[in-house]
Amino acid sequence: MLNINLERDTKEWQKIDSAYHVHPFTDPKALNDEGVRIIAKGEGSHVWDSDGNRILDAMAGLWCVNVGYGRQELIDAANKQLKILPFYNSFFHTSTPPQIELAKLLSTITPESLNHFFFANSGSEANDTIVRMVRHFWEVEGKPEKHVFIGRTLGYHGSTLAATSLGGMAHMHDFGKSLIPGFEHIMHPHWYTQGAELTSDEFGIKAAQALEEKILELGAENVAAFIGEPIQGAGGVIDPPTTYWPKIQHICKKYNVLLVVDEVICGFGRLGKWFGSEVYDIKPDLMTMAKGLSSGYLPISAVGISDRVFAGINEGGAIWHGYTYTGHPAACAVAIANIKLMQEEQLVEKVRLDTAPYFRKSLDELAKDHPLIGEVRGLGLLAGLQLVRDRDSRTMFTEEDAAGNKCRDYCLSNNLIMRAVGNSIIASPPLIITHSEIDEMMEKAKSSLDQTARDFGLL
Repeated sequence: MLNINLERDTKEWQKIDSAYHVHPFTDPKALNDEGVRIIAKGEGSHVWDSDGNRILDAMAGLWCVNVGYGRQELIDAANKQLKILPFYNSFFHTSTPPQIELAKLLSTITPESLNHFFFANSGSEANDTIVRMVRHFWEVEGKPEKHVFIGRTLGYHGSTLAATSLGGMAHMHDFGKSLIPGFEHIMHPHWYTQGAELTSDEFGIKAAQALEEKILELGAENVAAFIGEPIQGAGGVIDPPTTYWPKIQHICKKYNVLLVVDEVICGFGRLGKWFGSEVYDIKPDLMTMAKGLSSGYLPISAVGISDRVFAGINEGGAIWHGYTYTGHPAACAVAIANIKLMQEEQLVEKVRLDTAPYFRKSLDELAKDHPLIGEVRGLGLLAGLQLVRDRDSRTMFTEEDAAGNKCRDYCLSNNLIMRAVGNSIIASPPLIITHSEIDEMMEKAKSSLDQTARDFGLL
């Protein structure tokens, strides 16, 4: 029995939501004045709102519903485990079969040296865990002074205090004065907006050298780790030049700085490989993952720890860190079912060989002559469209123009969910998306872009 009154109409849901529900990353007063959209149902690549509108979800929820909505295989896995053992903890020297099996399974698909896994409930918690694990590692190694983390501007690694500080989102640092000591940031590698006077390869080297400059400024003896997403997701889908990651890895090795790769968005097939690290040939010391791990069906995340780092941690005594729901058995069972489903349906290969090339071709055709689009960026089923006032001169919209938000709102009115990041529009559709659904996305995106362009007198 579902103990939710689904007979309420939209206005009633909105009234109750306004009275009791506080939303993340939202101005509550503005939202309540506008009224929320109530998402009531999902199937495949689409969701339905409470008014019955069928909406193409080009964001896969929040970058996470990789296998699409309504997959009975995942629902059955949760139901079965909830009947057998709905919960037990990982404290008290105990474990459960789903925890053990998931850790073993992850070792077969993650980069070669990652064979040890710590479970949490979100990408934020996983990245928060990273901070304590890395600092503990260096203490065990007899180098407790190595404690500073270096991230990037526009990097996003979550919303806990530590994860917020790892990231480079200034507005998040400002909220509650949330930037804590021991965290530094370097430039992000977006060639189109920051390196137009250089070739892409030249800019990639320049952006990576910013890491070396920061390490030398701080003193290598004080720097614990560098953290980065293979492609910066919430920062606007910033895909780095091909020269960037090789140089970053060289610098980390040169100065004995651990390399942490945040795969929360890029992982589990989104870029056409199991992980973005494979695409860019990155060899992480530690790696965080979430979202696509369970396709969002239940909250779960994991920290992958390399043999080198675990060897140190293993000699360091107790790990005084964990969560009540670390390795929740139902969430682990769903994650196992999700990975096996992706393997059975060869979704990663399908993305790489079929849907991603079609997606990129469609985006390039959309952008070819559109006055609003200055750049198409991204890989696999992850894309960003840079909105510009003038393509030839690369004249950007101002923050006050809010071109991205305008376009996002037109998308919603056209029953398409895309996301605005500054003056970019981004997409991260379910990995099961079809060619016809990509066509639907392009048709609705073009209409929305045209409406936005007309608002600015560009059409």
